[in-house]
This record gives sequence, C-alpha cells and structure tokens, in this order.
Amino acid sequence: MKFIDEARIRIEAGDGGHGCCSFLRLKFMPKGGPDGGDGGDGGSVFLLADEGINTLIDYRYARLHKAQNGQKGSGRHCSGKAGQDITLLMPVGTMVYDEDTNELIVDLMQHGQRVCVGKGGAHGIGNARFKSSINRSPTRTIPGSPGEKRNLRLELKVLADVGLLGMPNAGKSTLIHAVSAARPKIADYPFTTLYPNLGVVRVSAERSFVMADIPGLIEGAAEGAGLGVRFLKHVSRTLLLLHIVDIAPADGSDPVEHINAIIKELIKFSPELFAKERWLVLNKTDLLMADEAEKICEAIVQRLGWAGRVFKISGLSHTGTQELVQEAMRYLETK
Repeated sequence: MKFIDEARIRIEAGDGGHGCCSFLRLKFMPKGGPDGGDGGDGGSVFLLADEGINTLIDYRYARLHKAQNGQKGSGRHCSGKAGQDITLLMPVGTMVYDEDTNELIVDLMQHGQRVCVGKGGAHGIGNARFKSSINRSPTRTIPGSPGEKRNLRLELKVLADVGLLGMPNAGKSTLIHAVSAARPKIADYPFTTLYPNLGVVRVSAERSFVMADIPGLIEGAAEGAGLGVRFLKHVSRTLLLLHIVDIAPADGSDPVEHINAIIKELIKFSPELFAKERWLVLNKTDLLMADEAEKICEAIVQRLGWAGRVFKISGLSHTGTQELVQEAMRYLETK
C-alpha cells in the first residue's frame, strides 16, 4: 500500500429537514387543525482513529464526504427522518486542521478516539407546534438549519517511541530489520526507503517499543532537498532519536560531515526536535578490522566533541544491536 501522509478533504454535514405546514382534513373532522410535523436533524461527520490504518491514501482520491440531509416533516404530525451520520476512519497520529483558518481541530492520538468535525443542521419546526388558544390555525414554520461545511487538511505523524535519523544508506533499514519484524526494502543505493517504516521492537514478553525508520536526509532537506523534508515531522513525536552513521562510506566521504549536516537540518526544521534526546549510533563496524573500526569510531567522537551516548554496532551482523535496544527500552521506561 502506498504511504500517504497528507491529504485535503471537504466535509459537509447534512442540512436539517424543514418543518411542514399542514392542516388535518378528514370527512368527519372539518376543523381538524394544524398537523404539520417537524423535520429531521441533519447527519453529522465524525472522525474515528483506527490503529488498523496507517496511511491517508483513501482521502487522496475521495475528497468530498457528505452526511445525509434530514427529511422534511409531513402532515398528521409526522416528523422527518434524521439524516445518517458518517464516520471517517483515520490513522492514529492524524492531525486535523481547518484549511481556511489553519486552526488545529483535533490530534487523533489514541485508538478509538472519536470527534465530530461537522455538526448536522438542526431540524425545522412544523406549524402544529405553534397552535395556541389565540392562534388556532398557525401557518408559521421554521426551516431546518444548514449543516457545517469545512475544508480540512489532514497530516499524519507516525507514532513511534524511537526515530532513526541518518544519511541515505547509513543502515537505518538494516537496523530496524535486525531488531524488529519489519521488513523494509534494503539495497546499496540512496533513498531505498521512500516512506517511514514502523517496527515493534520486543525486548521481552511484556516490554516493547515502536521504532520508526525515517527516509534518509541530505543537506538542504529542511528547504525541500531530497526526501527528508517530507518526513522530518514523523520524528517530532518520538521520545528518543538514534542518529545512525556509516563509519566507512563507500564513496569515501567524511562521516563527521554527514553528522553535522543532519544536525543543521534538525536545527533548521525544528529547534524542539533538535533538543530531543539523541544517541550516536556508529554503524557498519563489521566492514573493517576490529582495531581499525575502533580507531575510526574514537576519532569521530573526538572530532564531534560528542557528549551524549555512543553505540558501536553492525546492523547486518547484529553486533551490539541488543545492547542498543535494551538501553533504549530502559530510557523509555523512565519517561
């Protein structure tokens, strides 16, 4: 299924049915009086968070969503039928904005969360309601009110505890493959990951967390270069960021420059995101002799002046990955 994380839709709640103006006419009741019934309420539009959905693809192509109008009232005090509500299923993590005012309407954070985004119109009043001792034959009615109509902007931010950051081909997909049941595409060319992959990392029978593999960033991502700008928002909900670094890039480039480039993009995109807990994960240590890999890792940490936590792993051979996830689990349990 194609991953879609943004969509724009229009919702229209149903209009209330008009009240009826009617008078009873029967053979043996020549002065039966007013009997116009009320209209029915218009249907409302609801959003429901469903953890079984992970994309907004349904709303990329189906833009208009209308609830049913209430029926008009009729004679013999018959009220109109209320319009049927509609419920739109949304992925957990969807933020819903009013497109015209840019107001955040709701942030769907929990499975089963249900919210009304378009209230149906109120029913109209029939003339039977206006009968009184001084007005035996009222002709007054009240029409139904229109339902709410809105243009909505949907933005999906994946809900993950741990987010993976890094340049293309840093080994993020390999790591999530190694520690979870997720099976992202892995290859030796840039931008293998074209959309976020989520994996549940099970540390023990009752301890687990969700890890998100975010598409690789490049310099200029915050201004729209590459793919990363579209997906930086997906790490904004995470509690812990793992900065994955290839210690021996095939093109001979400098890992420290890669790290600094990612840090600059985080600062440009969101200072709050940059302020999150971030661990340095030096990957692909299996490609070098142990002594050489250790020297390179130490040099990287010294040149960066990195004061945070550092892990040396190989996603391919699973070296150090269990220590990493155990420590991540312990950190998350303190939050």
